[in-house]
Amino acid sequence: MGNADIGLIGLAVMGENLVLNLESKGFHTAVYNRTTSKVDDFIAGRGAGKKITGCHTLEEFADVLSKPRKAMLMVKAGDAVDITIDRLLEVFEKGDIIIDGGNSNYQDTMRRTKYVESKGLLYIGAGVSGGEEGALTGPSIMPGGSQSAWSHVKNIFQTICAKVECNAPCCDWVGENGAGHFVKMVHNGIEYGDMQLICETYDLMKNALGLSYGEMGDVFDEWNKGALGSYLIEITRDILRYNDDDGKPLAEKILDTAGQKGTGKWTGIAALEFGVPLTLIGEAVFGRCLSAEKDERVKAAKVFSAPKINFPADKALFIKDLEKALYAAKVVSYAQGYLLMRSAAKEYKWNLNYGGIALIWRGGCIIRSVFLGKIKEAFDKNPELENLLLDPFFTKIIEDAQEPWRRVVSTAVLNGRPVPALSSALSYFDGYRSERLPANLLQAQRDYFGAHTYERVDRPRGEFFHTNWTGHGGSTSASTYTV
Repeated sequence: MGNADIGLIGLAVMGENLVLNLESKGFHTAVYNRTTSKVDDFIAGRGAGKKITGCHTLEEFADVLSKPRKAMLMVKAGDAVDITIDRLLEVFEKGDIIIDGGNSNYQDTMRRTKYVESKGLLYIGAGVSGGEEGALTGPSIMPGGSQSAWSHVKNIFQTICAKVECNAPCCDWVGENGAGHFVKMVHNGIEYGDMQLICETYDLMKNALGLSYGEMGDVFDEWNKGALGSYLIEITRDILRYNDDDGKPLAEKILDTAGQKGTGKWTGIAALEFGVPLTLIGEAVFGRCLSAEKDERVKAAKVFSAPKINFPADKALFIKDLEKALYAAKVVSYAQGYLLMRSAAKEYKWNLNYGGIALIWRGGCIIRSVFLGKIKEAFDKNPELENLLLDPFFTKIIEDAQEPWRRVVSTAVLNGRPVPALSSALSYFDGYRSERLPANLLQAQRDYFGAHTYERVDRPRGEFFHTNWTGHGGSTSASTYTV
């Protein structure tokens, strides 16, 4: 039996960087890759002279690990994870721990946890965020799965993860079975939303204000010093200031078709399944889908006219409006994400620490920001907070932003600039603050054509009624009629 503290399978860039991170923090790591030449190249290259053991077979890999064995999989989500698990089960023993550090669907993680536990081993589905740089220097880690496995990996994970104020680790146990990967999925959905919001503000600065790339870079630089300070605002500043070899902005030369790996889509699907109005993130996903229709958009641009751009008279004021609108919409996005986590926690009986999740996201990950500290404070004050918008701090943010937010969205509409995320966030807020919505008419329609019944405002909740709207229908309602 060997003395390696942990093993890692899958030497793509994320895997390599995690190994180097582990080694730099004093952990002896064993590595394996299905293509064994990658192991040799890594040991001879980036891993040369370091406390890393390369393995050519899984039997050798299992032999060099200390008990209970701990193996972290950094392989492509999907079938490859299941195949690797089955191969590990052949060489591991009861009590050993398998960790999936990829972007797996949380439902797959729930299934795999049950399967691995049935074999007497332990399983962790750990969301890892921070990209290549985070993996190397300190990512945000969101582990969930077999509770008893946590004590065996806690020191490793909390040593290699990012740290924030008072050296607090951006890693803690999230919950049972698929909780870790669910929280990572929501993180990625929020990331989609943040990026879309930033792109919309960039578009308005560029196409409604006529700012240069340098001027836009200066705006994002200023925003990064305040309440919007975050990794994504920071890198946007850097991108806008980056010039190509000819001295012209590189961003202007990049084709406007966005890619996606599916985690944002999973977040939207989960929201539909749980009945949570995740409108902003949904629009962010659809925004990427629409961007991919480049050829068709080029054709449409030649068919349809566009309104003449009417620049706001006071550019400085509009930039301030944009800042407040961006912040308010961001609050809505996170509020919706937390509602989704709360719904899943209720369904799967996860005991999620919402303030703790904000701390996990506070550093290392793509959505890290100053803003997350305020979310942690909100849930620390009231762990049962129904909606982030109802916390006094965020209520004031939204109240202060209402007029500028509406000016931004109306300016965008009048100038023909699409702002699906900014506008959907505003629509959600307007719906959320409305004591009465037009769903009374919708229920009447449903009862008219399908006898689906309705409740009345002048009767207690829980009493349902059906009306024979035409005089030709019957008295039997859809909810009571059974065959």
